[in-house]
Amino acid sequence: MDALPGPVRVYAAGPGVTAPELLPYSFPFTGIEKCKKKIDGEVTLSVIVDATGRPRNLLFLHPLGTDLDRFALQIAAADRFNPGTSDGAPVAVGQSLEISLQACAEETGESTGKKLYSLRMRSLLAQKLGSLPQTPEIAVLTTDDSWKIPKTGTPPIYRVGGSVSAPVPLTSPEARYTPEAKKAKINGKCLVSLIVDRHGLPQNIRIAKSLDPGLDQNAMDAIARYRFKPAMRNGEPVPVMVNVEVNFRLY
Repeated sequence: MDALPGPVRVYAAGPGVTAPELLPYSFPFTGIEKCKKKIDGEVTLSVIVDATGRPRNLLFLHPLGTDLDRFALQIAAADRFNPGTSDGAPVAVGQSLEISLQACAEETGESTGKKLYSLRMRSLLAQKLGSLPQTPEIAVLTTDDSWKIPKTGTPPIYRVGGSVSAPVPLTSPEARYTPEAKKAKINGKCLVSLIVDRHGLPQNIRIAKSLDPGLDQNAMDAIARYRFKPAMRNGEPVPVMVNVEVNFRLY
C-alpha cells in the first residue's frame, strides 16, 4: 500500500508543537481570457505532514463532489512543507488544508457519447493550513498518489469487516430519473459495485444488478460524485470494495 513502516505518533499544533509551514509552490495556470468553461470551488482536506515535510494520508473534510476534488488531491500531493516540531525535533503533525481553486475545463475528446475534459489552473493557487477538528493520535502514513485511476497490478483491495471499518459517505447526491423511465413508471433498485480508495474517492464503478439501462447509467453518474471518509485498518486508510443500492421511486 506504499505505506511507511509501522504506525507513528501524530501531533496537533499547540503548546510545545509548532505547525508545519507550506513552502511556496508555483502551479502552472492559463489566462482567464483563454478559458471558455470555468469551474471554481474550495476543497478542504485533512493531511498529516510527516517529519520530512511530505504530505501523507490526504482525506476529505469538505469535498465538492466534482472533478475539483481530484484536482485538489493532485495539488496537495505535490505540496512540500517545513515540518512541524515538538520541542525542536521534526514530527508528524495533523492539519487541515484549504485549497481555493479557479480552474479551466478544456475539452479533450469524447467517450461513450460524453465529452471529456481536462482541468488547468487559470489563476494563482491559494492554500491555507489550519487545525484539524480531531487529530489521530496514531496513524500509518501512506504515500498519496491514489487520486490516480487504479491500474492492473495495484495492491489488494480489502473487504469491510474485522479490523477494516466501513467507509462513511460525506456527500451522496441523488440519481436522477430519465424521461423514458418516468414515462414507463419504472420503480426499483439497482446495485452498484465500486472501490472506495484511500482518499474516499469512488473508483471502478460498475453495475452489479441492473434495473434499466438509462437509470443504471444515472446511478453510476451519481455514485461518481460520492465522497467518503475512507475505510481504516489499524490506523491506515485502505481501499475497499463495497456495494451501494440506488433506489428509484416515483411518488
